[in-house]
Amino acid sequence: MIDLIETIRNRAKACRARVGIGIAGGTASESLIADIESARGFADVVLIGDEKELSATGTDLEIIHSDKPEVELVDRLVDGRIDAAVRGTLGATKTLGYLKSVLQVSRLERLALLTTADGAAFFLVPVGIDEGNSVADRVDLVSKSVNAIRRFGITEKVAVLSGGRFEDAGRSEIVDQSLADGEVVAERLCELGIDAKHYGILIEDAIGGANVIVAPDGITGNLIFRTLTFLGGGGGFGAPVLADLVFVDTSRVKVKFSDAIMLASALAWAAEL
Repeated sequence: MIDLIETIRNRAKACRARVGIGIAGGTASESLIADIESARGFADVVLIGDEKELSATGTDLEIIHSDKPEVELVDRLVDGRIDAAVRGTLGATKTLGYLKSVLQVSRLERLALLTTADGAAFFLVPVGIDEGNSVADRVDLVSKSVNAIRRFGITEKVAVLSGGRFEDAGRSEIVDQSLADGEVVAERLCELGIDAKHYGILIEDAIGGANVIVAPDGITGNLIFRTLTFLGGGGGFGAPVLADLVFVDTSRVKVKFSDAIMLASALAWAAEL
């Protein structure tokens, strides 16, 4: 398989999109801004937040002052004043709530790009706790995700996970249903022309044979993400929203945003195709 990160990095360098990133009040540390400045090779970065606080870091990046950076970030994305947006340190409730209202949707679907502790990169869906709770939801979510991934020039290999090994059938009704659902998801994806295989619960094998991991549901996907990035030494590049606009969601506890800016810039390039 091709190097996912290198492919995305090259796309970002080729695009150098105008990327806005939200900075909440009280979060503009010099180390955080220094990391954002390191993304200059990938994008023209615009900081959106409190001008006085941001200027105090000594940055020479463009600053857009706003008392409501959640609104400013989304509005600038929608009207084309920036090519892509990264949530940065802004709160999820206000920022994503406003984005949903602008897009006129009841929920946002996201695709996460992660790396394991030893550097193996993969995409993960679903990652929202209210996503992927049925076979149909997962098939639809993976289909949308694959369409985005292919725009990078990356060919998908999808691993569908479920709640047990194949030989665990019969141990519990919940496990049996999960195994059956995983098989159906993989079959339906293959019918759509997507290279998919059911791995049961063996995520360790799936990582070696696929670049897209499909969790049994959103709660499990969120736990995989949190365990890997917060406890397991892995890395998170952000979670692009699956929409026409390029918006990369990030956690407020994330201390490195340059990789999310890189991802946003690469997506902006892909969106122009």
